[in-house]
Amino acid sequence: MFSHKWYVPLFPSWFHPLMWFIIGFGLRLSNLTAKPPWTDEFCTLVFSLGNNFLGIPLDKAIAADILLQPLQPNPSANISHIIQNLLTQDTHPPLYFVIAYLWMKLFSHEGGLVSLFAARSLPAFIGAISIPCVYILGRIAFRSPLVGNLAAAMMAVCPYAVFLSQEARHYTLAALWVIASLTCLVIATRHLQNRTALPMWVTFAWVEINALGFATHYFFSLTLCTEAVVLIFLAWQQKQTNVKFSLFSSHWQRIYAVAIGTFVASLIWLPIFLENRNRDNLTQWIRGSRDGLDWIAPIFQALGTLITMISLLPVESAQLLVVIPSGLVMLIFFIWAIPILVRGIKIQLQQPENRIMIQILAVVTITAMALFFIFTYFLGIDLTRGARYHFFYFPSIIVLLAASLAVCWHLPKELTVKNIGQWKINGKKAVILIWLMSLISTITVICNLGYQKYYRPDLFVQLIQQTSSAPILIATTHKTYVQTGEMMGIAREIKLENSPQNPLFLLAHQNQDPNTSTIALENTLKTLPRPFDVWLVNFHAPTAEAVKTCVMSNTESLPNIDGYEYQLYHCQDK
Repeated sequence: MFSHKWYVPLFPSWFHPLMWFIIGFGLRLSNLTAKPPWTDEFCTLVFSLGNNFLGIPLDKAIAADILLQPLQPNPSANISHIIQNLLTQDTHPPLYFVIAYLWMKLFSHEGGLVSLFAARSLPAFIGAISIPCVYILGRIAFRSPLVGNLAAAMMAVCPYAVFLSQEARHYTLAALWVIASLTCLVIATRHLQNRTALPMWVTFAWVEINALGFATHYFFSLTLCTEAVVLIFLAWQQKQTNVKFSLFSSHWQRIYAVAIGTFVASLIWLPIFLENRNRDNLTQWIRGSRDGLDWIAPIFQALGTLITMISLLPVESAQLLVVIPSGLVMLIFFIWAIPILVRGIKIQLQQPENRIMIQILAVVTITAMALFFIFTYFLGIDLTRGARYHFFYFPSIIVLLAASLAVCWHLPKELTVKNIGQWKINGKKAVILIWLMSLISTITVICNLGYQKYYRPDLFVQLIQQTSSAPILIATTHKTYVQTGEMMGIAREIKLENSPQNPLFLLAHQNQDPNTSTIALENTLKTLPRPFDVWLVNFHAPTAEAVKTCVMSNTESLPNIDGYEYQLYHCQDK
């Protein structure tokens, strides 16, 4: 057993989790509204207000205020509107959106639009709550306040966790249910080891947590898959060590009760989930392809997300003078850190009281990665494309990391190794260096140098202001509210900046035939008084016929803007 008397007399047991909570919450609130919202966040903003996208006119020029109407608080909306809109127009369950609706009512709003701080502060707060919760998971799993504190410390500065916490989305709430469900799994494991029945309160709590997880995100079901594999592993392990083992013994009956209760809770969402499949165009972007490097890209995408749970320097920068040193520092860091972390896990596996918990968390992680690749290579759904989808197992990585670092911080009595790793550094300094690397990486995320936003409407609006002096029409092809969100980002930036330019917007709808968007653009241009400039933004349809009376501007000297592929046309008097 590890002895942790080194800090018990100094502070009460609640001090360290509270300290990590304050640090983590402060980091998550830092620079919270500096980065513009992107399309998925607009989905959260609109649906959490009880509004929808259906009232925005298509195939005609509209003002920014009309485009932004769904972002205005709706006094007549209520929770039933939120649920109805999500069930009929979106692909997500409603729990987080209902909580966001109640949360945002506590805040004032910006110029008539919903407050971005209000929307993002909720996941930031939930993400901070996960810090003391992962402390509880680590402490219960290893019966060690040291492991709990190190888990909380790493969660506080985890760049991946901060990335999730600074977006107005539901992933921090889903991850919180993952932590709670894993805690129940750990308690169940102890009882299975001791051949005792799981307490009724844990049984009911576990089912309720799983039900709330389903009501937050359907991918929570993947967490339950990993837990099912763990329970199969435990049954196999008991079968190997006990010839009288029976799956029908009393201490397994409560586990079956949890499984049945969770299955019943999931059935509530099955018809809705099947109905959501009819809105496949909303998830088309994760459909994997099988050309060339696409076969191996998911491996590197998954590995990249794993790496960012510990370290992420500005390797996404557009400047090679930043990318190369950042990449080298990260490479050197992992060459140094991985042997230390592996050694810590190996030592924990040698401790009889900790071996089973290391095995459980490892099975959760390995099963999660296997599920990613099953979806990608066998079902054609490349979940590795969305780093946020790793929420369903990343708490297990944090606790495994903490368990390894606990060995570095305080070696078991029987081990007297003074230095850690190849660089002859003692264990506590190694832990501090790893924590500091995560802290620096979190600052990278906060400053939008890592996990950069996919869309930069702020930069695009600056470009428009610098380039166009005539009246403006911004046109895009429209398939779903994803494209509406892209245009909302531009309109919101213009409104918040009180720009003298008041462009019109065109959402040229497109089902199967791209020419429908072309016709909508051509008809709209005929109705506008000249002169004016046309910015075609992410316009995926033939344009030659529609803009034949306009002159295309040379945009090669203009900068590329993340999320906005554009062409500029000048339409002069005839």
